[in-house]
Amino acid sequence: MGRLLAPAWAGAFIAASALLAASVAVAGDPGHGKSVFNQQCSICHTATKGGPTLVGPNLYGVSGRQAGSLAGYSYSPAMKGAGFAWTDDKLHAWVQSPPAVVPGNKMPYGGLKNPTQVDDLVAYLSSLK
Repeated sequence: MGRLLAPAWAGAFIAASALLAASVAVAGDPGHGKSVFNQQCSICHTATKGGPTLVGPNLYGVSGRQAGSLAGYSYSPAMKGAGFAWTDDKLHAWVQSPPAVVPGNKMPYGGLKNPTQVDDLVAYLSSLK
């Protein structure tokens, strides 16, 4: 009976390993993401613990944070009412097109179009904890 379970267990292990490897492959490079942030985002945002609010909110700790909730920043009504937390999926979508994620938000950014830069930027933002 144990021999019959081993192939099923082995197959499940291989499938889970393949999924994990695929997710790691698309996770992005946070080091390069910091460069993308510095080039694309730092004019309006800080990303340091306790950093100031600039034109936009501080993005340190944004991953997992409720949208429109950072104290000390004046969010648009649309962002205050967004009703979601910043997951990697939401950050990916936002970085590519803020108006598509939250219509009526006040961020004047058309979006990042390079998929590698998007992955790297999200990896960087997600690493800020």
